[in-house]
Amino acid sequence: MRLLDAQGKERSKVSLRAKHLDARPHTDGMLAVFTDADTQKTYAYLANIKTGQLRLQASMASPDFSLESVCLYRDAQQLDHVFLIGKEGLSEQWVMHKGNAQLVRKLALPPHSKHCRVDDQSQTLYLSVPDSGVWAFTAEAETAAKLKPVAMLAPFGKLQGGAGAINALPGGVAVLDAVGKKLHLYRQKDGQHFYPEQILNLPYSATNIHVNASGNKLDFLLQDEQAKTWRSSSTAWTQPAASEIVVIEPTVQTDTVARHGDVADDPAIWAHPQDAKLSRVLGTNKKQGLLVYDMQGKQTQLLESGRLNNVDVRQHIKWGQQSFDIAMATQRDENSLVLYVINDQGQVAEAARFATKLDKIYGFCLYQPRTGGLEAFVNDKDGTYQQFRINHNEQGFSSSLVRSFKLESQPEGCVADDKTDRLFMGEEKRGIWVTSAKADQPADLQMVMPVGKQLVADVEGLAMYFGQQKNYLLVSSQGDSSYLVLEAQAPYRLRGKFRVGMNLAKGIDGTSETDGIEVSSVNFGGEFALGMLVVQDGYKRLPDGTQNFKYIPWSAIARSFKLE
Repeated sequence: MRLLDAQGKERSKVSLRAKHLDARPHTDGMLAVFTDADTQKTYAYLANIKTGQLRLQASMASPDFSLESVCLYRDAQQLDHVFLIGKEGLSEQWVMHKGNAQLVRKLALPPHSKHCRVDDQSQTLYLSVPDSGVWAFTAEAETAAKLKPVAMLAPFGKLQGGAGAINALPGGVAVLDAVGKKLHLYRQKDGQHFYPEQILNLPYSATNIHVNASGNKLDFLLQDEQAKTWRSSSTAWTQPAASEIVVIEPTVQTDTVARHGDVADDPAIWAHPQDAKLSRVLGTNKKQGLLVYDMQGKQTQLLESGRLNNVDVRQHIKWGQQSFDIAMATQRDENSLVLYVINDQGQVAEAARFATKLDKIYGFCLYQPRTGGLEAFVNDKDGTYQQFRINHNEQGFSSSLVRSFKLESQPEGCVADDKTDRLFMGEEKRGIWVTSAKADQPADLQMVMPVGKQLVADVEGLAMYFGQQKNYLLVSSQGDSSYLVLEAQAPYRLRGKFRVGMNLAKGIDGTSETDGIEVSSVNFGGEFALGMLVVQDGYKRLPDGTQNFKYIPWSAIARSFKLE
């Protein structure tokens, strides 16, 4: 591996048989990754342009498979990832941080992928397979793994000789036909489909390609197979508009759940009455029951109540002379509500179950009216909402149905604003609604925010943050793995949108495809002095594992969007 200056003079060298070079700009020059062909060990070096030196940044041990290609990816947090692509399809994604490399996830990709490149902007990994074509895969680890065809070998596509070398473009990919005299440019549309933008005929056979995008132009360097030299060319190319989103790091993650698949669903927060640092986070396990965690994310309890979906908590509920802290959850096998009592030490115990007449019980939230008592909203997949009043006497807990209404399609998440007696509801494919939470009022629905560019279906968890000056509605926009912060009063102004990224210093991955969320303004001390947000994580990475929940300091959210 050699570093040459503009005159072709060698400035620095790493003595090994290097293969699979890829690079990204760096403040001091270029970050380059390559593989030792003899050992399969992959190295990242900083090429300092001013000093002419190559300095080792990180290394990745030889994987347990035959290495076919290597490429770089720079994510929205400006973290540098390395894809190790295996000959038989087994592959790995690593991330580099302060001289170390950590395994993000293991992958199954098309076998015999000879070349790989990543379009950082669209977070797309491109793979060139000679006997089939070019494929696109999601480079961002915190998304569902999706493989899509881009350019196929004839007769299924326009590649006559198969797929050769490739280079990622802003919003697309350049593909050399394996016969060498055609360069195909493909553009990605709406982040989903690919279509041919141009086909450039070359007067020579090219075996490799490098592209530099500048403005609305692409500058190519193409390796002439016969002359053994590089030739330059250019063409017009309109770059897509850059989309930026705030990325906030989690600071705590819970122990992972004990079941595989889509299991963890919805969190709730219980604040300790004397010492907030001893508070608890409750989370549902859709295949097991109710999980209880401490503020460090360690599991303290498991209540095997069956297939629970949503959970919510209210504290200091008075019935007569008695006061209770209550958690309730939806139980899907029985189409029932499960009530739990929480003592002053944060111990949770099941106390009652209430039947409903719903066919497919689903979402749920609690409501503490200003007039006292406790009420529960529960919904069905067909859009039906039922409102129950919870009571307690010497015989125990009981419930009574006090109101019913219906949305047009499947809801799930909801949250009650106890201070203004309002109910916010998420209708998964349509948007967020608000209505009166009072049982004696009609359910007149008003749209808060429809599904669209900012709120991407499915609409999932909803939560309320009660600030000193303003209150905020938080929403899980599951379709693009993001979270919205809206003012909780009309006109419900959108204050910001963010994703939860990696915290490599603490070894915590980001979040994706979140179901339930919960937020609290209680002073939990330290980094959580202004409260915290808890979110379910759909894909556990760094490394792969079963699902869990992440804690995010409210201070980081407030600072990012200048919240009052």
